[in-house]
Amino acid sequence: MKVLVIEDNQSVSAMLEMFFSKEGIQGAFINDGLEGYNVFKREDWDVLIIDWMLPGMDGVTLCRKIREEKSSVPIIMLTAKDSESDQVLGLEMGADDYVTKPFSPLALMARIKAVSRRHSVSHAPKKETGSLETAYFKISKQTREVLLENKKVENLTPKEFDLLFYFAEHPRQVFSREQLLERVWGYQFYGDERTVDVHIKRLRAKLGSQTRPFFHTVWGVGYKFDETVDPNEN
Repeated sequence: MKVLVIEDNQSVSAMLEMFFSKEGIQGAFINDGLEGYNVFKREDWDVLIIDWMLPGMDGVTLCRKIREEKSSVPIIMLTAKDSESDQVLGLEMGADDYVTKPFSPLALMARIKAVSRRHSVSHAPKKETGSLETAYFKISKQTREVLLENKKVENLTPKEFDLLFYFAEHPRQVFSREQLLERVWGYQFYGDERTVDVHIKRLRAKLGSQTRPFFHTVWGVGYKFDETVDPNEN
């Protein structure tokens, strides 16, 4: 596996280099955003790890430029920013996941393996369409298209699509955040369950309404997808 790390903190880079060596991962470490972008364009990479704050070009701009080139390479953003709005911005620019500093290198390694595995599966040849239809939605996993009441939804990020599809496959079933991290993101819970909360909030804003939210909080447990629940019944 080849991983490009664009991070200007030498201590973080040194720590990751040590763990990469133990895991047999080939890593390249760049401390400038613009230089990192040029290195990204010269070679093929399995995963990109991009710091939010970088000289030359910040991580959010870098992520956006990579996605504008239609690259589907998995991107994990490292950020010291802890606000939900910052996390949403990174995801909206095309990041597959984010890790808040300080972080456990073991947790990051798990996420690297998960996004890489998920990317391999999503780009493998498909023998069946993987389509499903609900009361309001028509979803194709093969084309990654979503129709809501026969109108195409254009603005879902890759992870929002994956989460919607998983919920639609399991209507009215309640999932904890930990279960969703493991089954949709592909890794076990390592302490940052807000990833799920951010994605649920974005799906509600993009797809739901006050009278038809689709994604419901089950207090003390997690979330469920239900097209029939009255949001005022609880």
